[in-house]
Amino acid sequence: MLTPAEEDGLSRRSPTLLRICAVIGLLGCVALVATNAIGSVMVPDHDWIADTVSDLAAGRYEIIQDVGLHAYAAGLLACAIAASHYHLGEGRWSLGILSLAILALCVEIVGVRNEYGDGDEEGIVVHVYVVYALGVFFAAAPLLMARGLGRAGGAYRVIAIGCGILWGICAPIFFFLPTSIDGIWERGLGIITVVWIASLCVLFLRAASRMDARR
Repeated sequence: MLTPAEEDGLSRRSPTLLRICAVIGLLGCVALVATNAIGSVMVPDHDWIADTVSDLAAGRYEIIQDVGLHAYAAGLLACAIAASHYHLGEGRWSLGILSLAILALCVEIVGVRNEYGDGDEEGIVVHVYVVYALGVFFAAAPLLMARGLGRAGGAYRVIAIGCGILWGICAPIFFFLPTSIDGIWERGLGIITVVWIASLCVLFLRAASRMDARR
């Protein structure tokens, strides 16, 4: 746990900024889940077990899932800003911040580049490389930040390590699954990331409240 002196040093930061970033992060998580659920219902003949998020984010109703991806990218970036403002470590924490920023960029590219799920192979197809980057950094970010999170509370550290390891094990399996079930597996991977990002947002909200209480 952080000592009072350590938190006093951090309290010179802006609780308002932390709170705003945390709310954006939580809204991004909600939007990602909600738009996936709404899109799965509204898109004709969509099979949420077999069809991936990439399939859902292409075609006539692509805007539904794309909105969720854009919101989630904004949430990831907001968490990177908050983590930079409320710095809980040294080199590893800083690398975790960079990983969050890269993840925000990757998710935004997925949302903007409609080259997936529609069979379009014209031009430079970057989707597969972005997916690889997501695989690497969604495992790296929580593990890099786990030690710093442990200073704020053991539960945050456990969630980060658990999500990082679970993602690191489950993400590669996705590439070997039959197409009849890879959609539900991908959604499970998304939930892993949402759980960790939501826990970060809760940390920032609580930190902001403690800062306000000491002023």
